[in-house]
Amino acid sequence: MALSWKLVIDTRNAPALADFWAAALGYEVEDPSALIEQLLAAGHLGAEAVIEHNGRKNFRGFAAVRHPEDPFDATSGVGRGRRLLFQDVPEAKSGKNRLHIDVHSEPGGLDELVTRLEGLGATRVSEFDKGPAGHWWVMRDPEGNEFCAS
Repeated sequence: MALSWKLVIDTRNAPALADFWAAALGYEVEDPSALIEQLLAAGHLGAEAVIEHNGRKNFRGFAAVRHPEDPFDATSGVGRGRRLLFQDVPEAKSGKNRLHIDVHSEPGGLDELVTRLEGLGATRVSEFDKGPAGHWWVMRDPEGNEFCAS
């Protein structure tokens, strides 16, 4: 039986990085407001565990994005398919990623993709053109996490 999974990315500002990746991938930022309201009302969650970001309540130190076509839980907002979870950690990024995301453009659309990602806050690192084997850019998201645009 196949297992469900999500990719968890350590960050210094989970909501801001979730916003970047939602825009980069065309994903939706999860909205846990309804669940948070229930937990606050029941006394299971203290106000210190909640922040407001873009007019929504969110768990402090966490944010997630999900594919807009995948199923999700209407109460918690948690996606049940392709999903990235961002969690704040105290330490800064200190080395090369051992795992990264590849963002694919439409055929012939690499330049437009890279320009759009730069407009969202990404930076170019290095370009690789291997002819028929592929053409891509190594880039960094706003917190310095490497990814590829191809």
